[in-house]
Amino acid sequence: MADNSGESLGTVLVAGGANLAIAVAKLIAGLIGGSAAMLSEAAHSAADTVTELLLLVSVRRGQRPADSRHPFGHGKAAFFWAMMAAVATLVGGAGFSITHGVHEISHGERLGNLIPSYIVLALSFAIEGVSFLNALAQLRREARRHDVSPFRLVSITSDTALKAVVYEDAAALIGLVIAALGLLGYQVTGSPVWDGAASIAIGVLLLVAALTLIRSNVSLLIGQSAPGPIEEEIRALVAAKIDFRDEATAAGVEIACDELDRRLRERYPGISQVFLDPTPTRRR
Repeated sequence: MADNSGESLGTVLVAGGANLAIAVAKLIAGLIGGSAAMLSEAAHSAADTVTELLLLVSVRRGQRPADSRHPFGHGKAAFFWAMMAAVATLVGGAGFSITHGVHEISHGERLGNLIPSYIVLALSFAIEGVSFLNALAQLRREARRHDVSPFRLVSITSDTALKAVVYEDAAALIGLVIAALGLLGYQVTGSPVWDGAASIAIGVLLLVAALTLIRSNVSLLIGQSAPGPIEEEIRALVAAKIDFRDEATAAGVEIACDELDRRLRERYPGISQVFLDPTPTRRR
């Protein structure tokens, strides 16, 4: 994949700032109304904020240059910290939401003023929507660059920061709708079961998102090959035995190899090293 760490860093910063503001607002609204779903949403946004901080570490660590102890760079450090971010979502968001929802259903509490909750949910949806559209725009640009669909790219990309933001923002938008339905269900029926069920549903949603990201990052950590179309394009350029003419000079061979290197890097800026081995295809 191309190196879009700078663009991904901006995407993460936008998402992180949005999540921090939203977490505080949800917490206040949840305390005022006593809603389990709102408190779960606050935990969701708090977990997402921690996730964004870890993704910042992921992007920064992955950008560190190669050295004598790490001749191929620090790319896998990005996958490790991205996986830690997914674990934070799993423990901090999903765990709290499910347990708090179960408590709400089993004990049942009368909710208070829910108007602040609806206002915060509406504002949160708008803010999360901006963050999601920002991530989606980057995803579409990369998809066009690699000639694949955005849905296909998000499932195969090694850009863990972008993938995490897309998944988490999508889960956040769905979670906000679930929380609103839980509050509405309580107001219509007077039963706290709706609010508790919404909290559990939010937890399950976070659980699915976190496990998906963990699985993806584990695959990258243990060594996942490049996506098929990209691998085929790269193979067409460099996976070939090159039989230079007998009259070719050493300087000519160097120029040809340098040109191939240059074209490959222009097409895929994320490539950091190119190895070419001119090999005769017939016996002399």
